[in-house]
This record gives sequence, C-alpha cells and structure tokens, in this order.
Amino acid sequence: MSDISEDQVQQAPVGEVQVIYLGPAAPHWEVRSGFGDPKLVESFQDRISARLMLLPPHDPQFRRNRERINRDAERENVLITWDLGYVEEEETEGQ
Repeated sequence: MSDISEDQVQQAPVGEVQVIYLGPAAPHWEVRSGFGDPKLVESFQDRISARLMLLPPHDPQFRRNRERINRDAERENVLITWDLGYVEEEETEGQ
C-alpha cells in the first residue's frame, strides 16, 4: 500500500485529467480536463505533454515518465486516468 496521509485522504480532488493515447503517429497523446482550476490544470497538462512528447506507450521511457506523472498528480491532489487503447493488467498479478 502507499503511504498516504490522512489529510490527503480527506481532501477532495482539486482537478481531473485524462491522458489518451491517440495512436502510433505523433502527436501520440491528448490531455483532457474534467474539472478544476483552469490555471492549475493547464500547468499540469503542460508538464504531462513535456514528459510524453513523441513517446509511445511501448517505449521503455514511457513507464518511468508515467510513474512520475502519477506521483505529480498524487502530490497535487489531481485525479488522473489513462486511456491507452487497451485493457491494462494489474502489475501485482504476477507477484
């Protein structure tokens, strides 16, 4: 389990972002906002775009950058969902 403080659990999310894989031709990603302060969401979207630019999901660097983006979202209390175009298996299944 992750170490989440009680303060983070009790706070409502400040925004929502969905990251969608568009396909093998660049640009590979689209970032959509569900709700939240427009400036905060736009800043978060810019950082996502910088980390994923020209990076398809099968690239080894994608996994590391995705983890960084997820940590950023957790730190800023932003809900994030990923649509990679396929159903992802849980990483804990093989452990």
